[in-house]
Amino acid sequence: MKAVLLVGGMGTRLRPLTYRIPKPLLPVMGKPLIMHVIDSIPSEVDEVIIPIGYKRDVMDEYLKSHPPGRKITLVDEPEPLGTGGAVKNVEEHIDGQFLVINGDVITSLDVASFLKFHRAKGGIASISLWPVEDPSPFGVAQLDPESRITRFQEKPKREEAFSKLINAGAYALEREVLSYIGDGFVSMEREVFPKLLDKGMYGFQFDGHWIDCGTRENVIGAHRILMGDGVKVSRNSVSGGAAVHPPSVVCDEAVVAGAVIGPGAYISPRCVVGPMSSVEGSVLYDDVRVGTRCRIVDSIIDQGVSVPDGAEIISEIVSRAKQ
Repeated sequence: MKAVLLVGGMGTRLRPLTYRIPKPLLPVMGKPLIMHVIDSIPSEVDEVIIPIGYKRDVMDEYLKSHPPGRKITLVDEPEPLGTGGAVKNVEEHIDGQFLVINGDVITSLDVASFLKFHRAKGGIASISLWPVEDPSPFGVAQLDPESRITRFQEKPKREEAFSKLINAGAYALEREVLSYIGDGFVSMEREVFPKLLDKGMYGFQFDGHWIDCGTRENVIGAHRILMGDGVKVSRNSVSGGAAVHPPSVVCDEAVVAGAVIGPGAYISPRCVVGPMSSVEGSVLYDDVRVGTRCRIVDSIIDQGVSVPDGAEIISEIVSRAKQ
């Protein structure tokens, strides 16, 4: 069985981080987004197909140096093709029932259970659905009592939404779906799924967590979800009267000397946080140096950045990467 990971886009809302690496390689809890997704796919999927244009060489180098334990096929996508066009672009690699999964989402979806659901329903397509309070930024689906999708609504006004179940970016599809996708730029959600309603489309609701890591806020939020409620501190990493408030993680080889960490802070390996500084609701990637009397809140500090003494960084992304 094949799975197609959708990793298109240039990650513009995460710049300047995405000047250095493509968004799917952005680490969350020390592991790239795309590896969270690949690790969630059941073992019956023997090949993962990744259509990619932006920074393909960086993706290729990473996967070769960190093989994920199953066949990976990168397919050139020289220009953006949309979610449907990206799938059509890899048609020759698909030989039967297949999965399509967004490559930048952190989710508790049990993909094996999702596949079992799809097969039991016997429809042409199934999509994962996640409940939200405000569905207006998303595509919304309405279900009948048998979990069959009867209507779609794309980014409705909140008061006009007929459901709070949004498209959560994982699809189980029969190969026949490919015949409904045209050439060029095609949106799976807007152009393809409406054509499939009378063919039998089903919605799989799940609970737990779901977060689209396309913004600074959501990348930080994904860390916080996966941290849980406690504190994880490597031995000998904290000294000089430092305080670490839950939830927070201080990784191996990090040094926190007389600083206040958390809540909601992730301190990566080989980071140094100096005396009388504080890091709250923020992610520090590898090898960051934070001076004395600094304050970092709701921010992402990219690898290798040095934060000078007395700096205050609030709701920012700081990186040395250039376009």
